[in-house]
Amino acid sequence: MSLVVDSISKRFGEIRAVDNVSFAIEPGRIFGFLGSNGAGKTTTMRMILDILRPDAGSITWRGASNTELPRRTWGYLPEERGLYPRMKVVEQLRFFAALYGVGRRSAETEIRYWLERFRIPEYAERKVEELSKGNQQKIQFLAAILHDPHVLVMDEPFSALDPVNTRLLKEAFLEMRDRGKTLVFSTHQMEQVEELCEAIAIIDRGRLLVSGAVRDVKRSMGRRLVRLATESQEGRAWLPDLPGVSLSQQREDYAELNVRDGIDPHTILHATLERGVRVTRFEIADPSLEEVFVEYVGRSAVDETETHLARAALPAGARSVPELDRR
Repeated sequence: MSLVVDSISKRFGEIRAVDNVSFAIEPGRIFGFLGSNGAGKTTTMRMILDILRPDAGSITWRGASNTELPRRTWGYLPEERGLYPRMKVVEQLRFFAALYGVGRRSAETEIRYWLERFRIPEYAERKVEELSKGNQQKIQFLAAILHDPHVLVMDEPFSALDPVNTRLLKEAFLEMRDRGKTLVFSTHQMEQVEELCEAIAIIDRGRLLVSGAVRDVKRSMGRRLVRLATESQEGRAWLPDLPGVSLSQQREDYAELNVRDGIDPHTILHATLERGVRVTRFEIADPSLEEVFVEYVGRSAVDETETHLARAALPAGARSVPELDRR
């Protein structure tokens, strides 16, 4: 059974922060939750954790409502710091573990393990305010997992981390996944999602645009990419003239081409070779998640603008544009 978010909505006054959002996350997976600032990601995650209650819809984990599950089911790493700055690291971690009913001996074992794992055992007796922002973020992560939650929900977990600490946190994610934990995190850093996530959801202005396995979401774009390098740029100049092929970008050493669904990417290679051009690189790939994100969010913005314009043009007394409302 999975974590199921079913048709949830949430308003704050006149603002609809989340609008009929649904997706499912299989246990033991890493799930990326993507959206621009103000898209509704944090509100959705807080509803999953039962910090906020949805105005409509439901959230279940393994078939049980999230409102009925014990608090230790969840681990939460918020975007803002939730640490006591003048408290020593080890005392703070003991405190958070005790809040979830973890015995002192078990807590000590886990604390020492993870401090070593994150290469900061020497900071155990330091106050949190004496640590860098990156090390504070690692302590925040430890506070979220010491009680061994089934589901770990994290809001921008990679913020303030340098490349070394980013790598350590990624390794921790993979270790948690291998223990059978379900991880959900939001981020603006698409390279982290590409590397870690098996499935994603993209939300914009409170509405879900797309969700599913990363590969399926990429394939939903209706095109693939071909990266082709030849001995000279002149040998690639004619490529956009091929049916169903358009130039994405032309670099010094290779061209990146969009290939429409239904067109065999290998036709590009064959056509190039038939012209007597020497090919030094040929690669078929799906669009990057950054391209997917930009295209879906951009498309959503266009749809929203068209809807507003159409409603503004309605005769006095008219209330809706049915064909737009059904989108």
